[in-house]
Amino acid sequence: MKLNDDDITLKGDRMIAHVPSVKDKALRINLNENIYGTFAEIGAGQETVRHFFRSGGSSGTIAKAMSAYDKDFSDAIYGTEEDGRYVTESRLKKMLSHEVRIMENRLKREKHPSKVFFSYANTVATIDFAKQFKGHGWVGIKYQVEPDEDYNEITLHIRFKENDAKLQQETLGILGVNLIYGAFYKYNDPKKLLRYLYDHLDKDQLEIDTINFAGPRFADVDNRLMSLQLVKNGMTDAVMFDPQGHNVLPAAVLYKKNILALRGSFRPVTKVNMDMYEKSYKMFLEENKVDREKTLVVFEITLSNLRAEGDIDERDFMDRAELLCSLGQTVMISNFQEYYKVVEYFSSYTKARMGLAMGVSNLIDIFDEKYYRHLSGGILEAFGKLFYRDLKVYLYPMKDENGEVIDSENLKVHPRMKELYKFFKFNGKVIDISEVDTANLDIFSREVLKMINKGKTGWEQMLPAGIAEVIKHNQLFGYDPKKVVAEQE
Repeated sequence: MKLNDDDITLKGDRMIAHVPSVKDKALRINLNENIYGTFAEIGAGQETVRHFFRSGGSSGTIAKAMSAYDKDFSDAIYGTEEDGRYVTESRLKKMLSHEVRIMENRLKREKHPSKVFFSYANTVATIDFAKQFKGHGWVGIKYQVEPDEDYNEITLHIRFKENDAKLQQETLGILGVNLIYGAFYKYNDPKKLLRYLYDHLDKDQLEIDTINFAGPRFADVDNRLMSLQLVKNGMTDAVMFDPQGHNVLPAAVLYKKNILALRGSFRPVTKVNMDMYEKSYKMFLEENKVDREKTLVVFEITLSNLRAEGDIDERDFMDRAELLCSLGQTVMISNFQEYYKVVEYFSSYTKARMGLAMGVSNLIDIFDEKYYRHLSGGILEAFGKLFYRDLKVYLYPMKDENGEVIDSENLKVHPRMKELYKFFKFNGKVIDISEVDTANLDIFSREVLKMINKGKTGWEQMLPAGIAEVIKHNQLFGYDPKKVVAEQE
């Protein structure tokens, strides 16, 4: 990894990686005569600007610092939110735009031709007195790199993990310094900027579950790939994208929803995947406790399915996400290998009935004890977490090597798990998906992928309408028209 000048310390003839202290970062900003801006912090004190005041030389950096704590004052300054909430992305963006606009109006460019302006803001809620809600917040910066350039913007959502309001305030202050420092000195490498947000912080203190980059310096940044970095770096357990391919806050879309989740590699998405979705969705909506208006379908890809040769193939990730989004689906990328962890994650946002749609082989894997050896209670603990919830599994059949159709009635689990499986089956936790087109049972995404890579034809009919055209047009999954011509010759 190439290091910038501020990342290294020379010791003899060796270069040693160096992480600047919080004070050093604030001081470097303060000593830059061109950086000038405002701080607007709501909900956790003025913890970020405090570091800049204490480091020295702040008069050349801080135009204004404020905290509009009173709701009426806040509304008078930034306007009201339609939902009446204050810790929201829209409130953060209003704060950033408002403060930049004031600075531009009050400081004339003729007098400050070399100044690059910025506005840093956060709106947060720290842990409550009952310690039931740990708190969360939105943090962002709107800033210039050159005086005559449009503004860039970095916004992120955080979740506090500490159980003390004072500690959360201190954590927020460090994060704010890291963000401002990274914005000015690491903007040319957003992935590095993302990692540096945790300088002098631990992942047990803070979770970053959404981040977005915008502006001229980030014109080539794909925010979905940046979200992937959040999961890859262990900064969060899951990120989500809406059908338009935009980052969305999981809490916002999952809250109090009936959730139907489908896990797969989707490499590429096939008729089997869509048939499973359509049939299970229809059955799910017929459930007593399911409200169509509050139902969300989530196509989930685990991080382990994104790995190729020990690392994440980002191009491969983009291919899958784009195809699923083009079909109008919401996509989630997670760190959850076991199904019970997925259900636990959803349950932190909703108590409504949930469904999991899966194939027979996936269900058989769930009943494999080897996946639960790390739990003190083993498979029983995992199943307690999985099926204790208001959850049903919608099972899609498969064909065995002899061509026999396998469903919930004739599948075989390990003999030790046989009675446990019968218990859940008897109690209606496992339901067969009906009216399945058996012709789809001969379609396997791994075989489709091989055919694409080898330039063979015929795979097009195994995919949902329009997907083959997208793959060919964008040359996804290694599709190469030259291979097809060579294969036909």
